[in-house]
Amino acid sequence: MKLSRPARRATLVVHVAAAAGWLGLTLGLLALATAAITTDSAATTEAAVRSMKIFADWLVLPLALLTLLSGVLLSLGTPWGLARHRWVYTKFWLTLATTTASTFALRPGVTHNAAVVSAGGALPDPTDLIMGPIVSLSAYLFMTVISVLKPWGLTKRGRKHRAGSAERGRKHGPGSRKALDAKAVRQPA
Repeated sequence: MKLSRPARRATLVVHVAAAAGWLGLTLGLLALATAAITTDSAATTEAAVRSMKIFADWLVLPLALLTLLSGVLLSLGTPWGLARHRWVYTKFWLTLATTTASTFALRPGVTHNAAVVSAGGALPDPTDLIMGPIVSLSAYLFMTVISVLKPWGLTKRGRKHRAGSAERGRKHGPGSRKALDAKAVRQPA
């Protein structure tokens, strides 16, 4: 499946906006966790943790899933492919891992801390509250870097695909019937 240029561009805009939103949301969670951990005010701690719960409940999962789905659509609908380039493959697995961690570790942890603090208790484990956003932020920054730099080259699958494409190109070289028919179609009338 190949995306048309307008569809590819629209999907790319959605992917970048969702990923940037997820990155910004993680910065916000980190700031709130830092505020909750470093303050001496129980009211500030409660407000920060309850705010984290709202972000985790309403924004984390939709942005994570939108980033993951738009990234998969882009990789499958463009020549980059999902498993042809190491940087794309790495981003896919990191996005899947951070989406899973956000769903099954970050959200339940924030929910637990919010319940304890709202009931008048102290933060059960401040390290637990801040480690999720730190790990997530590190992963998102790393994925941003490899999206820009596109390091590491092709995977084994990508090398096979490229070799197959080159072989098909030699079969249908510039003097072949198929190439001549395509050239005739492209010429203006």
